[in-house]
Amino acid sequence: QVQLVESGGDSVQAGGSLRLSCVASASIFSINAMGWYRQAPGKQREMVATISSRGTTDYANSVKGRFTISRDNAKRTLYLQMNSLEPEDTGVYYCNFPFLATATDKYWGQGTQVTVSL
Repeated sequence: QVQLVESGGDSVQAGGSLRLSCVASASIFSINAMGWYRQAPGKQREMVATISSRGTTDYANSVKGRFTISRDNAKRTLYLQMNSLEPEDTGVYYCNFPFLATATDKYWGQGTQVTVSL
């Protein structure tokens, strides 16, 4: 089973920036699309951004123009650059393969907490 380890979360003020990272334990990372997802308190997990194996990106409307997803296949690492953060961006951020987006918690990592305050 592939392990995905997220890091980079922190507490920041509105308008600040953070860069999240996700390291995969297996080489299948490089041939698969990847995505960032987040779960706010009391809400369902939602897609934030996805990137294909060749670099084609897609974003949730709420983060377009503020977040940038990227990947380094040689390092098996996925990134999420988050700028102009808003309190509504608060939540636990996870990385995963899009084909596991609706999978049970068993197929998700620990995530990394992002807290944005006014």
